[in-house]
Amino acid sequence: MCRRCAWCHFGATNEAVPSNGELFKRLFEAPYFYVQLVPDIAGAEMAGTLKNIVALAAGFVDGLGKGPNTKAAIMRAGLNEMRSLAERIYPTVRNDTFFESCGVADLIATCYGGRNRLVAEAYVRAYQGGSPKSFDTLEAELLAGQKLQGVLTSDEVQSILQIRGWEPEYPLFTTVNGIVNGLLPPVAITMYRSAAADSQSQT
Repeated sequence: MCRRCAWCHFGATNEAVPSNGELFKRLFEAPYFYVQLVPDIAGAEMAGTLKNIVALAAGFVDGLGKGPNTKAAIMRAGLNEMRSLAERIYPTVRNDTFFESCGVADLIATCYGGRNRLVAEAYVRAYQGGSPKSFDTLEAELLAGQKLQGVLTSDEVQSILQIRGWEPEYPLFTTVNGIVNGLLPPVAITMYRSAAADSQSQT
């Protein structure tokens, strides 16, 4: 995505800064690159973190060969869980932050072109092909030195959900975590509401 910005492809971003926002905007904005200031640092950071879990879910859907309706439904559910968890942990988070570039736009881009989606799809194809591979192996094979963020994020978020007893309220996040830890098969993502309970019973 950074390469596309360097190639002058049209895009947009948010700057979530407590001060000097206009300075950052003048530095980075261009006719092909819009910069919108967002006065919500916590919301922007939470959106940028939690999207990686949803991108894994989107990759599982792609690996299973499901169509755009399934993927859209998973992304919508993921966005709702992202917004809910962010607002629960940080009560000052603004709902409209999730409809900015750092929210839904970044989520869409990541679910269609990000590294988490890529590796999650490869994980499912290897699993279905009878030669399963670990996420560490796929990271080394596919990411050319880049790191896979979604699995670590999923584990950290799941620990919070477990400690606070919130797992039933975040079934998509819980199902993704069950899949990445081998507690659930990838197909569980298409039945995440019921699969989440199965994952909890095994932890």
